[in-house]
This record gives sequence, structure tokens and C-alpha cells, in this order.
Amino acid sequence: MHPRQIQHCNQCGTAVEHRVPEGDTHARAVCPACGHIQYENPRNIVGTLPVWEGRVLLCKRAIQPRYGLWTLPAGFMEMHETTEQGALRETHEEAGVEIELDGLYCMANVKPVSQVYLLYRARMLRPHWEPGPETLEARLFGATEVPWDQLAFRTIRETLERFFAEQQTGRYSLQIFDID
Repeated sequence: MHPRQIQHCNQCGTAVEHRVPEGDTHARAVCPACGHIQYENPRNIVGTLPVWEGRVLLCKRAIQPRYGLWTLPAGFMEMHETTEQGALRETHEEAGVEIELDGLYCMANVKPVSQVYLLYRARMLRPHWEPGPETLEARLFGATEVPWDQLAFRTIRETLERFFAEQQTGRYSLQIFDID
């Protein structure tokens, strides 16, 4: 999967050239008219692993990609928000659940789609949720109940596998991994 390339300058609208600017090491979108260089950078995905009595709240997606498959409440970080603010916002939008963050749990580099996932462990304040418009349904799952063959993304599978393995010990560490 290749990201769409920038076609026009966001300063003057001229069609850009894709080349390595002087002093750089990567091809960039360079405007031949005004000289502006546009950079394409990875997108941050922020979210949580909401837990109630040892079980994780998963959301069934009501949007593409991966409509109808299960995921953790997460989504694209917005401008001018912290990763924590974004994780809280996405969890509220997708699951309508009240949580407290309990530390960063996972940083996953998803190289094929140029995304970085930042997922926080979270304590549900009560066992109540109200799925938002991007979620068909939300449910709590223990390790043996997760619909492993119906998870939307490899990142979510890897995160849940690591989380449930660590849950056995009661000690959690920051998980950093790549998805190629």
C-alpha cells in the first residue's frame, strides 16, 4: 500500500515536482514556481486498552476500512492535542466509556501505511459504554473470548497478545514493535 503523493503546492497551487531538494536525502514535493517544499510524514493513531475486571473493551467497526471487525477504540490524532487528549477523545467518541489513563502501553510502527500507534492502558471507571456512530457494538473480552480471527488490524492483534501475556504476571512494560 503506497500513500497518495502530493500533486499541487499548498502555497500557490502549482503542480509540484517530486525530487530530492538540495541538502536533503529524500524525494519531496517541491514547487517549481515558488520553491515551497511539502513534507509527508507518518500519521499518529492514538487510543486505549480500556479494562474492566481484567477484560478489554473492543469496538466493532461501523466504518471502512475493516467494517464489521473488532478493534480497540483508537483513531487519528488531531492537530493541537496531546497523545493523551487524543486517546481520551477517541475512546469517548468510539465507545462512550469513562476511563482513566494508566500509562502508555504500546508504540507500534506500521511501516506499510506510514502510521505510528500510541495506545494507553486505561481503567474503566464503571462497566457502562455507549458506542458512537463509528462503532456497531462494544463488548468486554477476556483473553480466551477475543474473536482473534475477526480483529481489524495486525497492530491490534499484536497489542492484545502482548497485553494478555503480561496480564498473567500483573507487570506491564512499554511495548515497542514494528509491523512490516
